[in-house]
Amino acid sequence: MMINRLSLAIFYIFTILLVNNMSGQNWSVFANTTRYDKANIELNLHTENNNRVVFMGNSITEAWVSIRPEFFKDREYIGRGISGQTTSQMLLRFRADVVDLNPKVVVILAGTNDIAGNTGFTPIETIIGNIKSMAEIANSNNIKVIISSILPAIDYPWKPGLEPAPIIVKINKALKAYADKNNFIYLDYYSSMVDDKGGLKVPEYTSEEDLVHPNKEGYLIMEKLAESAINNALSN
Repeated sequence: MMINRLSLAIFYIFTILLVNNMSGQNWSVFANTTRYDKANIELNLHTENNNRVVFMGNSITEAWVSIRPEFFKDREYIGRGISGQTTSQMLLRFRADVVDLNPKVVVILAGTNDIAGNTGFTPIETIIGNIKSMAEIANSNNIKVIISSILPAIDYPWKPGLEPAPIIVKINKALKAYADKNNFIYLDYYSSMVDDKGGLKVPEYTSEEDLVHPNKEGYLIMEKLAESAINNALSN
């Protein structure tokens, strides 16, 4: 089943690439599958680590490391976020940036940029399928899987007018059902950070100019939830 889903995901990646090239979209802007190659070598690939945790994601994860370096500094936490990336692009680098680092746990936070259409239109089924493929690759390599909800948003400033809130709810519901069915941990950032309109709370967790990326207080909320989920994963 995992091989079939992975094959389907790869098919979608090349289909989206073809469509984007035909429509003038520049796939290479966000691809950057080798960003962490040097850092990965310095982490001693394939070395056993008791409690290594990789955070796989996009700009929300990347900014987390910059805004809250103390969260990562004294732990075996490794940030592998790349700004702008979609789930298809994350799947392409998943082995190098997660599996080859031999972590005990991976925290997957993905989907925002797919909804925004950063590399062209991506069906909801493909977004969910790509996240499932990453989870199953990790699981087949004895890595504990934590699937994070997509953070709430009522708009994406770089792609105005998309109205992502209902799409986020739909995807999160599917991710939770999948995680529950497969005994993966579902990390529900969404419920703790959403306002009554389906967006990140302003100004508590983001700014009016941003609406997508958490501020320091937002990341503090995420850290409490993430640490609880990681401790749960490591204890099982």
